[in-house]
Amino acid sequence: QVQLVESGGGLVQAGGSLRLSCTTSESVPSITYMGWYRQTPGNEREWVARAGSGGSRKLSDSVKGRFAISRDNAKNTVYLQMNKLTAEDTAVYLCYAGNLIDPEYWGKGTLVIVSS
Repeated sequence: QVQLVESGGGLVQAGGSLRLSCTTSESVPSITYMGWYRQTPGNEREWVARAGSGGSRKLSDSVKGRFAISRDNAKNTVYLQMNKLTAEDTAVYLCYAGNLIDPEYWGKGTLVIVSS
């Protein structure tokens, strides 16, 4: 079984930056994509970003221009660099790993709180 562990969340002022990390317990060929969702209580989980094993990158419109995703295949790790944070970015950020269609594995999440 593959486990995912996130880190890097915390409290930051609006306009500040955070860098999230997510590492899988092992390398699995079926994990062609790793990425991030975010969620607040009572709301639907929102896709944020993904990184393909071959180097592809994609961000949601909500974060494009402020966030960047990167991936280190050798370390089984994906990163989310978050800049120019706003209160609307406050959420639990959840790492996933899987394929383009189906996030097969999930981390437990790391909390990001942005204060105004």
